[in-house]
This record gives sequence, C-alpha cells and structure tokens, in this order.
Amino acid sequence: MKENANKHLDNFTKKIIQKASLEHPSIHFTSEIMSQVTTLHSNQATVYKPLISKKLWVLMALGFILLCFYFVLGAEKQEESWFRALDFSVLSKNKFANVFSDFTISETLKYGLLFFGLMLCIQILFLKNYFDKRLEV
Repeated sequence: MKENANKHLDNFTKKIIQKASLEHPSIHFTSEIMSQVTTLHSNQATVYKPLISKKLWVLMALGFILLCFYFVLGAEKQEESWFRALDFSVLSKNKFANVFSDFTISETLKYGLLFFGLMLCIQILFLKNYFDKRLEV
C-alpha cells in the first residue's frame, strides 16, 4: 500500500512540474540591475577621514622617540623642597615593593627595546601609507 501511495505521489508531482512554466526575466534585466547598482553606489559614496590625523601621528612618534631617548640617556634626579615634605615610607613598607628591587635591565635590552620601538613606529607609518593607497582606488 505504501508503494502505491508513493507512485501516486510521484505521478502527481510529475504532472505539477510539467504544468508549471519557467519564469523568464526581461531582455534588459541585467542592464536595469546594473544601472540601479551604479546609482546606489554613486549616491552613497563616503569620504575617508582618518581617526588620527597625520599631524597627530607625527607628534606621537616624535614624543615616543623623545621618551625613548630620555630613558636611554637618563636624567639627573632633582629633588624639590615640597617633595621632601611628603612621606612615602608607607610605599616602601609594602611587601610587594621589594619584589623587583634587585631587578636590573641590561644595556642590551634597553637598546633592543629602543630599536623595537623605532621599528614599530616605522612599521606603523608604512602600513598606514599602504592602507591609504588601497582605500584611494
């Protein structure tokens, strides 16, 4: 009985498919769609405006380089009169304050970090120019 029902259902679907006609698009279907796409594209054109301007990138790079030179070359300690009045002994009594007291950074590591920072700045500039050129096209 199940085979008979399957045959009946199969014959029914064949008749329905034969009666159904295929829909055909108009002759100028592709050109009409493309004209809508071009008008949509030209109306919604956005102007690229970077979040960080070129002046700010230069200023940040210059500040970073100056900060690196300051740390590498060192600075003389200057004590001021109002600074002596403050009591920082609470900070030195902290158990965690002496964890890194014997920690020293070698000159090689300092120069390595300076070189890394310099190369990072250069890499950022190259990538920024690359993506700017890519967005212009």
